[in-house]
Amino acid sequence: MLLLMERKLQEVHPLLTLCGQIVENWQGNPIQKESLRVFFLVLQVTHYLDAGQVKSVKPCLKQLQQCIQTISTLHDDEILPSNPADLFHWLPKEHMCVLVYLVTVMHSMQAGYLEKAQKYTDKALMQLEKLKMLDCSPILSSFQVILLEHIIMCRLVTGHKATALQEISQVCQLCQQSPRLFSNHAAQLHTLLGLYCVSVNCMDNAEAQFTTALRLTNHQELWAFIVTNLASVYIREGNRHQEVLYNLLERINPDHSFPVSSHCLRAAAFYVRGLFSFFQGRYNEAKRFLRETLKMSNAEDLNRLTACSLVLLGHIFYVLGNHRESNNMVVPAMQLASKIPDMSVQLWSSALLRDLNKACGNAIDAHEAAQMHQNFSQQLLQDHIEACSLPEHNLITWTDGPPPVQFQAQNGPNTSFTAVNQDPGAEACRWNVGANFPEPSFKVDLNCQSYYKSRFPGTFWMGVPGWAAPLGHCHVTSIA
Repeated sequence: MLLLMERKLQEVHPLLTLCGQIVENWQGNPIQKESLRVFFLVLQVTHYLDAGQVKSVKPCLKQLQQCIQTISTLHDDEILPSNPADLFHWLPKEHMCVLVYLVTVMHSMQAGYLEKAQKYTDKALMQLEKLKMLDCSPILSSFQVILLEHIIMCRLVTGHKATALQEISQVCQLCQQSPRLFSNHAAQLHTLLGLYCVSVNCMDNAEAQFTTALRLTNHQELWAFIVTNLASVYIREGNRHQEVLYNLLERINPDHSFPVSSHCLRAAAFYVRGLFSFFQGRYNEAKRFLRETLKMSNAEDLNRLTACSLVLLGHIFYVLGNHRESNNMVVPAMQLASKIPDMSVQLWSSALLRDLNKACGNAIDAHEAAQMHQNFSQQLLQDHIEACSLPEHNLITWTDGPPPVQFQAQNGPNTSFTAVNQDPGAEACRWNVGANFPEPSFKVDLNCQSYYKSRFPGTFWMGVPGWAAPLGHCHVTSIA
């Protein structure tokens, strides 16, 4: 646990292997042994998630879930050992159950199983509400904040920005009640606001929120997560921040001395490099970076990174006039995005499929894709207007001190879009719903590079490193 806290991740794995053998061979009271196994498995799962190894962690996570089911059937009134050293009991059973829900949510978030993340978040929050009626332990509030931080990112990806904003407000309220909680989560809170700002196209506010978060954190994975997202904002802004952007990209260069060991964050850095090369018109270089992202994301089942890489590759092949190869990329991207579900990648893919089928003379398929695109556009438009009309939308201007206590209502939706009424389908492509990856926007003329550079809504979602540890994924939280 201390090595995880000190970020000495290279030393953690062999020690965890040794500890696992010791725990399995330990003979003692059943409930004490299961409690010890839960403690060990939480550390092991956290280690894998911290390293962005979503596929590798599955066996350990399954063991943890089975272990908590076993411990919930044991009775506390069994004969206790006489040796005080055998009385290790780190958390009440009820708290352990919430913690297992929490790490399951972290895993689902990183893997892109967002409906599963929602399911377990609901279970955990319901359990927390019951516990908080009888127990004022501060760790319960920490659990609640971490759960909310992860589900907020899920909402942004699935196209529920208004709900995400209200949950950000909930985190603010919880932090207002505890200075220590705010101190431990201030950087994460500003990061979430930055991701929300990107999703509603408020790029200046996004930059301010990410910059504030960088000032408040010394957590390496969170720093890399924020910088990757900030780089995507600057890519979208074109030539405004070229010098700063080049500096950021060099600091998160996945080919040379990447600052953290997270597999997911490094894969995400390759994606951002590919995105930047695409905007520079260096398509072969972009394809190399994106194929590296695909190789890494497939190795660890990072589904959203896979979907984003496929659709951007499909976009590149479309620009190059290779319609067959573009279709081979976009179709699986749409299928994967539908399973996640990722609203922005579905929007992007449906627009590409519409134009691909038009170019190939497939009128029926083009009409079907256009209808899908229109439906996604209308959903995003409605959610965008609802979010920007909430009084909590004013949180995007908060960059200093404790979170504000009250919010004044907006006079109307603060959108930065134009001509939405004239062409809502095309304009909706400009919106980025991600808290994790940049997604380009386009109208019919996909070859217009100046259009891309001026309007591309680049955001980058990755789940955030956990409390022991999203671009890739970074659970921007700590249990403290």
